[in-house]
Amino acid sequence: MAVHTEHHRSHRNGWLRAAVLGANDGIVSTSSLILGVAAASTTQSDIMLAGVAGLVAGAMSMAAGEYVSVSSQSGTEHADLNIERKALAEHYELEQEELAAIYEARGVAPGLARQVAEQLMTNDALGAHARDEIGISDTGQARPLQAALSSAATFITGALMPLLVAWWAPPSLLIPLVALFSLLFLALLGATAAKVGGAPILKATMRVMFWGALAMALTSAIGRVFGVVA
Repeated sequence: MAVHTEHHRSHRNGWLRAAVLGANDGIVSTSSLILGVAAASTTQSDIMLAGVAGLVAGAMSMAAGEYVSVSSQSGTEHADLNIERKALAEHYELEQEELAAIYEARGVAPGLARQVAEQLMTNDALGAHARDEIGISDTGQARPLQAALSSAATFITGALMPLLVAWWAPPSLLIPLVALFSLLFLALLGATAAKVGGAPILKATMRVMFWGALAMALTSAIGRVFGVVA
């Protein structure tokens, strides 16, 4: 007999969010920096230097920020697990009752809830409490180094797109081409993320493009003002 299964997408939320955030930041921050510097009437070599500096600084900032953030989460998880480990060693029966009460609250009959709690704790008491009491699972555990490297890699991927356009574009067309291609990259990123995550494609695409266009417009205006003042 065939087993019916559905294909859910919520398990992708963690890595999808990190990938989209990194690539989006890379595109928006680097294109905005390039446009701001270009609007100040600087040379193409200065624009490229600013873009490369922004790429390196942004990638390191993303990696460091993600590492610190996820390390804090990891520390909290380990502290909670140690508390639970001590509670199991000192009050095993009470912890079993607590787990059964959690299942009862979810709609399981009292007798069956106690059975389930007993069997799960016989197999892996700490794992059962970590998953159902604290909300920590093996797939969802914080991994600081992995998060840092992923964020840096996706940021660099996103930042390279407007940077390569700036390198390829003739000076007279640099600003419109970087702006145009950056918006196209953002549209592609938003559509891809929505497709993978099962969200409405048009809404996600327009949202990403709007904020990207706003950031580029503001930095261009600031660059133009400072270019005139200089």
